[in-house]
Amino acid sequence: MEAILDSPASDRLADRYAQVRARTGALAAPLSAEDAMVQSMPDASPAKWHLAHTTWFFEQFVLGARPGYRPLHPEWAYLFNSYYQGVGPMHPRPKRGLLSRPSLDAVRAWRETVDARVDAALARGDCDVAMLQALELGLQHEQQHQELLLTDLQHALWSNPLQPAYRDDLPPPPAPASALQWQRFDEAMIEIGAPGWPAPNDAAPAPFAYDNESPRHRVLSPAFALATRPVSNDEYRGFIADGGYRTPALWLSDGWALLQEQGWQRPLYWRDDLTHAYTLGGVRALAPHAPVAHLSLYEADAFARWAGARLPTEAEWERAAAGRVPQADDNFVEAGLLQPRGNAGTGMRQLFGDVWEWTASAYLPYPGFRPWTGTVGEYNGKFMSGQCVLRGGSCASPRGHLRASYRNFFQPSARWQFAGLRLSRDAA
Repeated sequence: MEAILDSPASDRLADRYAQVRARTGALAAPLSAEDAMVQSMPDASPAKWHLAHTTWFFEQFVLGARPGYRPLHPEWAYLFNSYYQGVGPMHPRPKRGLLSRPSLDAVRAWRETVDARVDAALARGDCDVAMLQALELGLQHEQQHQELLLTDLQHALWSNPLQPAYRDDLPPPPAPASALQWQRFDEAMIEIGAPGWPAPNDAAPAPFAYDNESPRHRVLSPAFALATRPVSNDEYRGFIADGGYRTPALWLSDGWALLQEQGWQRPLYWRDDLTHAYTLGGVRALAPHAPVAHLSLYEADAFARWAGARLPTEAEWERAAAGRVPQADDNFVEAGLLQPRGNAGTGMRQLFGDVWEWTASAYLPYPGFRPWTGTVGEYNGKFMSGQCVLRGGSCASPRGHLRASYRNFFQPSARWQFAGLRLSRDAA
């Protein structure tokens, strides 16, 4: 096969692979085999499944691209394929919690063997362009599953009547006060999105961006003002106290129907007293000035209406974030808090980390969108229906995984992610 990386570049990629895989292992380390098997709702997956699925991805799309490669456990492909119809059938998603076998130990052993095989392939320099691009995609994919492992686990442990902590040693997040201010943006023709990845004949698969972030294109951005920080727990308590969950005029019709059906009265994980919530560190006092989290789009939209504002479009959000990159002091998973925190800074802040921010934009293709070729083309495009875009990342996201053009997406009813909101309003 054509070798495309010099030794230093190959070493860097091998180092990244080791770091990403080790972080996943560290996130799963506090879990018992019983913890790792629980699936508390159809939209979530057991931690063991996340460990296995990400391993299957590397074996299927990286190692499996080599002629004559034989997978360690070919029968496991049915269990741990997620939605890649081009690969073959898969076990139903709502029933992943029934997979008591293979054991957690067997899955971890599989991860170790696949890691050794990937390391050996990189060391030999026999990975061609397609394999290395698949490896880069696999690393980005695993970072997504690191966050999902935590958010799915939080829902599972919260569903236990004992509501045990994932980790007892998580420090309480700092919660300094910060006044909400507004930053004006004049009407302008702007560009959003990312250049296509991989570029034609690109020997170095960087900078990475998902296919749903491209092509980069022009958008007319009318004048608007954007809040300088996300909405806080304390501000959201004001919405509840003012009857926000009892006022149908504030709600989209689908949201009001869901509120009535499921009895929503407050954000997911909040206690009745509105001063405590279940976190990955167990039940803790809500930090009043930390961004509110675990909201559906419907709740975020209703709050914005109550506040006399609206949700930003994704173009507005990306315009505010243009030229910015995640920083070491942003609240990502590396900070070790696993909870949103307050920020007493000035100017536009907390665009990255803390909470994903719902936008008013439907998850749709950009003009000229083309999915990746081959089976990995199923990664994003086929989900462009009935979902909404979130931006910015959360306290459970890996810092190196985010950028200004990143488009996350969920159904508007989803609440178990670290999702909050930032207000926007029209400006004359």
